[in-house]
Amino acid sequence: MLRPTLSSPGAVLRAQFEKGIVLMPGVFNAISAVSAHKAGATALYLSGAGITNANLGVPDIALASLTEFAQQAAYVTQVAPVPVISDADTGFGEALNVARTVFEMERAGLAGIHLEDQQSPKRCGHLDGKSLESAQTMERKIRAAVHSKRDPSFLVVARTDARGVEGLEAAIDRAKRYVDSGADAVFPEGLASESEFESFRSALSVPLLANMTEFGKTPLISAERFEQLGYQMVIFPMTAFRVMLKALDDTYSELIQTGTQAGFMERMRTRAELYERIDYEAYDGLDRKWAGGMDQT
Repeated sequence: MLRPTLSSPGAVLRAQFEKGIVLMPGVFNAISAVSAHKAGATALYLSGAGITNANLGVPDIALASLTEFAQQAAYVTQVAPVPVISDADTGFGEALNVARTVFEMERAGLAGIHLEDQQSPKRCGHLDGKSLESAQTMERKIRAAVHSKRDPSFLVVARTDARGVEGLEAAIDRAKRYVDSGADAVFPEGLASESEFESFRSALSVPLLANMTEFGKTPLISAERFEQLGYQMVIFPMTAFRVMLKALDDTYSELIQTGTQAGFMERMRTRAELYERIDYEAYDGLDRKWAGGMDQT
């Protein structure tokens, strides 16, 4: 159901990870958020790659705008009453742009965002060939983001992609500088082993976010293991998207080849299941209730 966003989603998320690691499925639009929430997710991650791939059909190379990100964030937070952290790329510009990014993303109902220290146009964190902006530039962006928060519980998460460019120790040094600039949490991207995640935990006292993407530089690690390593949040940004895309490809291919959907009826959600997923009956009930109230006046 459409509903007002949580009044202080950052506080809700902080309370969750104080009790244990928060598993955050990746979503990319409102219906994926509804599905994840109804499956039992207590928090969500809004994937920048998912937004860009799904809505523009292009690579995740900073082609989507702040307006497009914020609009998707608002769609998600109005249908899934759980805290949501969103990708915010490089902040969509320099420090003043980052300030506006925080205004818009907080207004959209998010619990927080992460900002990365790549130069624009950015690349996927698990691809080679990335270039970094200076640590000083990123520190300025972090200070702008923290200054622009309306709700103190809104999380500004500093993502560093330095592991694949400058090495592990340089990545840790950058992360420390970002924390000194006010970052609420750190997202070390592109780590290659459990021992590297351990190194980040040993070096920093702030909450840490782990990225458990597939087919990248990081081996598959369970949420339970990340909790043992001392991490507060773990995201699975494109897991559902990749499964969905394979299903789409298979469905369209078979439909075009056979001319009928008869062969995959059992793989579908039924009409009744779809309507249940999107709360169709509840909307009808509200419409009847309001119509009845009007008749009484």
